Amino acid sequence: MIGGIVMILVALWIYQSAMRAKTSNVMMWVAIGAVTFFVVQLAFIDVNIYIMEAIKGGEGDSGYERDLTSIGDRKNEGGFQGFGGVLLSVYMELMPQIVGFLAAALVRIKFITKEPLTVGNLFSDIKEMFQSIKQSFKTTEK
Repeated sequence: MIGGIVMILVALWIYQSAMRAKTSNVMMWVAIGAVTFFVVQLAFIDVNIYIMEAIKGGEGDSGYERDLTSIGDRKNEGGFQGFGGVLLSVYMELMPQIVGFLAAALVRIKFITKEPLTVGNLFSDIKEMFQSIKQSFKTTEK
C-alpha cells in the first residue's frame, strides 16, 4: 500500500516536471517513470526476500510449518526479535519504495529535465508538487 501511494506521487512529480520542462510525450515519460519505480521496487522486494531467507536459514522446521487443520500461530523464531528485528522490519518495508523513488528520480533528471546530477536537482520540484496538491483541495467562496 505504501508503494502504491508513493507510485502515484512519483507519477504526479514526473508529470509536473515534464510539463515545466516542456517535454514532448509527457504521458510516455510519466509511464516510463512509474514502470521504472514499479520494476525496481519489485526487484528490491525479491532482494529483501533473499535477505530474510538468509537470516532465517531458509528452512522451515516443524514449528513453522503446520497442517491446514491445526489451530494456532506459527512460531517464527530466530532473527526477528528485539530492536534489531524492528530495524530489519522497517528496512524491509521502506527500502523498496525508497530505491524505486531514487530510480524514478534518476530517469526524471537524466531524460526529462536534463539537469546535472546533484542532490538538489535529484529532489527538485517535490515542494512544488505538494503545494499544487494542497492548492487542488482549496475551494473558492462565492
